[in-house]
Amino acid sequence: MVPEPRVVAQVSELAEGASGEQRGALWRLAVDQRQLDANVVRLPPGARVAAHLEARLDVLLYVIEGSGHLAGGGDAPPEDGAAGPPGQADEADEADEADDVNEAQAALGPGALVWLPHGSRRALSAGAAGLTYLTVHRRRPGLSIGAPAPVERAGGEAACLLHRVCVECGRLAPETDARYCGRCGTALPEH
Repeated sequence: MVPEPRVVAQVSELAEGASGEQRGALWRLAVDQRQLDANVVRLPPGARVAAHLEARLDVLLYVIEGSGHLAGGGDAPPEDGAAGPPGQADEADEADEADDVNEAQAALGPGALVWLPHGSRRALSAGAAGLTYLTVHRRRPGLSIGAPAPVERAGGEAACLLHRVCVECGRLAPETDARYCGRCGTALPEH
C-alpha cells in the first residue's frame, strides 16, 4: 500500500514551542515505508555538534531560526559562535585558508540551505540565539557495532531465505548479506 501525501509537522510551531535551553530533536519523521529521514534539531546558545564525518549519506540542512557557524574539514567552530569582524583576518588565518579551503567556516542564519556531501567532515556551533535546523537525508539502515564478518557462500542462494525476512514488516531483504531491514530498520534474524 502506497502512503498518501500529508502534512507531517508545522515547523514554525515546533520552533516556537522550544525553550531557549532545549537541545536535541524537536521532531523526527516517523512515517512507515519512507525512504527519507528528517529531523528538526535545536541547539541552545553556544552549543556545538562536534566535528564528525558522515561517510555514506549526503545531508541537506535548512536553518529555520537562530544563527551559528558550519565548519568544514578539520576545523572547529569559534568558541563563542560568532565570527570575527568582516574583512579582518590575521596572517595565520590567511595561511590556514591557503592550506585547505575545505576548512572554511560559513555563517548560518534563517533560510540558509546547506549541502553536506558524504565523506565530508563538518561541525556546527549555535550563536547567541541558538540554532534550529531541519536535516533531510536518505534513510539509514539500523546501526551495528563493527563491520559484519564476510560470509563465504558457495553454490548460490541458500534453500531457506527466512534469515532475510523482517520479523516486523515481512520484507524480504534483496541483499544476501543484509543484517537490517531496509524498510523499517529492524535487525534481521541470524542464521
